[in-house]
Amino acid sequence: MSELQDLTALIRANTPLIVIETRDEARVVELFRQALMHVWRALHRWSITEGLRRIDLDREDEADVAPDATTTLQSIRDATQRGIYLLLDFHPYLGYASTQRMLRDILQRRDCQPHVLVLVGHKVELPPELDSLAVRYTPRMPDANALLKLVREEAENYARENGGRRVEVDGEAVQQIVRNLRGLDPIDARRIARHLIFDDGALGPSDLPQLAKLKFELLNRSGHLHYEYDSARMDDVAGARRFKRWIEQRRAVFVSGEAPAGLDPPKGVLLLGVQGCGKSMLAKAVAAGFGVPLVRLDFGTLYDKFHGETERNLRAALGSAEQLEPCVLWIDEIEKGLAGDGGDSDGGVSRRVLGYLLTWMAERKSRVFLVATANQIDALPPELLRKGRFDEIFFVDLPAGDAREQLFALHLKKRALDPARFDLPALAAASEGFSGAEIEQAIVAALYAAHAAQTPLGDFTLRAELKQTRPLSVLMGEQVQALREWALSRTVPAD
Repeated sequence: MSELQDLTALIRANTPLIVIETRDEARVVELFRQALMHVWRALHRWSITEGLRRIDLDREDEADVAPDATTTLQSIRDATQRGIYLLLDFHPYLGYASTQRMLRDILQRRDCQPHVLVLVGHKVELPPELDSLAVRYTPRMPDANALLKLVREEAENYARENGGRRVEVDGEAVQQIVRNLRGLDPIDARRIARHLIFDDGALGPSDLPQLAKLKFELLNRSGHLHYEYDSARMDDVAGARRFKRWIEQRRAVFVSGEAPAGLDPPKGVLLLGVQGCGKSMLAKAVAAGFGVPLVRLDFGTLYDKFHGETERNLRAALGSAEQLEPCVLWIDEIEKGLAGDGGDSDGGVSRRVLGYLLTWMAERKSRVFLVATANQIDALPPELLRKGRFDEIFFVDLPAGDAREQLFALHLKKRALDPARFDLPALAAASEGFSGAEIEQAIVAALYAAHAAQTPLGDFTLRAELKQTRPLSVLMGEQVQALREWALSRTVPAD
């Protein structure tokens, strides 16, 4: 059913009390005006500043009732013609017992017509005895056609305010902008569209990062998500050839949101591996590979000492991520946020958080691609590893020889050094067992040594630093080897 059909059905059923939470009061009023074309009622609107007035006529009547709540309810109860009453920001006045009693009399049809009362506000909280009588109605978010119309209106506004100068438009970029505005109400969508247009008088590919940033700042009211501005390209990550190919095969389906018949849309991956081997870089590279924003969920900020607040925080964070679609949601070191022992040492909070996360992973329809990273496989709950939770579980191992050569080249270029001046195969051989992070730190340490000696960085200094370093694969050799052996037959190698 359409939005208008849903609303018309509620009116036809003479629903006593409808609650609508929205900031766009004008849109709600217009929806009820349209509903009158299908089911006739007298339509009234009330606010504390204007009082009660009828608005379904060709012109709006002057208010004929004082604006206070008690007089308004008395007028509604005495009305001889059934009607629809839109009460804007009326709920704060329900704290009085007399007002509640009068409203309940109207809702229970005591000596009055079967009116439909509608409480409209940004956030409507009702006393329990009234909440049980209310039906909450949520206006649908604008679809692609409505958003495109909105963008065109703002382009026309720009032309009017700038002496007829037309907005420079890239058609494909506009379609992407409209797709990224999905999930926003008309007020916020219009504000962002206006910002993009009036910034430079154009709509093009360069507006997409700014749109993502504005949308994130708007939706992340919970503060539990972090927008990652510095995403990495796939070329910035050494090795991981199998993983890169896997992502590229799914890019078109994820970005378009239209999976061919019989093909499930990509949902997410779990990246296991040795610390420092590039799992975080790969998570960032997924967003760049898909060409969508990257947001990181920090489990540490979710936990709250009050009962139920942690789960509510998780729902709010995941809800914000869904409104940012299409996007990549990155949960770093997920094992630290979820209990794997099944105990109740924290009152069962971690188990409830895990349960909600698993339900969300299984049932979500939004284009949110989940990338979770983990270092300790034994700390992960078994439910998370069951087949079907993730599309695939990849293992990011210690880099092989050719990947170590790439790592040296990448980190040397990053520091404005020419890799051609170095014997990369020899450096790769000298760094057997090193992770990518350890190779980078060896280069940093060698640069400090060369600076202190006032000499250019060379192979000798680099090899000397590598020789002095004890990598994690040596310091914690047993644990690293156990992890690699576990992953050998249970995961897909990233490289």
